[in-house]
Amino acid sequence: MKSILLHVQTDPGLASRLDFAIDLAQATGAHIRCAQITPFDRFVGIDTFGGVHVSEVMLEELREAEQLERARVETRLAQEGLSWDWTSQDGDIAHMLMALGRLSDVIIVSRADLGGNVLTRPDDIVSDVAIHSRTPVFSVPHDRGYFEAGRAVAIAWNGSYEAAHALRSAVPLLRLAGAVHLIEVGQPDEDFPAILAAAYLQRHGVTAKLAAVDAPAGGIGQALRDTASAVDAGYLVMGAYGHSRLREAILGGVTRDLIAHAPLPLFLAH
Repeated sequence: MKSILLHVQTDPGLASRLDFAIDLAQATGAHIRCAQITPFDRFVGIDTFGGVHVSEVMLEELREAEQLERARVETRLAQEGLSWDWTSQDGDIAHMLMALGRLSDVIIVSRADLGGNVLTRPDDIVSDVAIHSRTPVFSVPHDRGYFEAGRAVAIAWNGSYEAAHALRSAVPLLRLAGAVHLIEVGQPDEDFPAILAAAYLQRHGVTAKLAAVDAPAGGIGQALRDTASAVDAGYLVMGAYGHSRLREAILGGVTRDLIAHAPLPLFLAH
């Protein structure tokens, strides 16, 4: 992986995203593209006649805050001796990241935080970016902003197109891992069991250990979290939304569960 797209916004998750991006870039020799995106619609007002306007004072304060944030981030990147560039955009965050991510190897975003100030908290964008982008996504918790290349990695495997795409996309990182664990929860897929995924990885120089896990009462998401914790995984690779988002919203789903509750970073691909 040689091109990282980092979401930059003044929110509580930025420090973790930046730390994670720096670790990942240092481990892979990658270039970081910083995407500072302002969700402009939050600062637009509508008057009683239907006119749209933006407070000049608010806009000036916003731009000043963005410049300060840019200076802080670039100072840190310079101190680390990394290669980076910067783009500033106004618009919908998820859509802009999808567009900018077309020539990136991975997009780094934060897991949503439903508490705090609506103007400063991380947006709930992980699902949209993971589903609609052709680029894999790293979803980083606010309190776990580090990437340890030589640590164990867990892979959620169910034989789906999404799981296979995530696994293939993660191969450059898996080559750096101290151990790779393929986790199959419940009945194995008859056509593409985990042993075939292990054979594919072996051809890429990655030896994977197989872990067959019964689905507990807490569900597949809980089983994956528990197994990833048991092998001391640094992150979890998984296919995102094997079912439609509507079906997951109605019935619940593994992707939604892990995006909301996983204590470790998620490498997601759809």
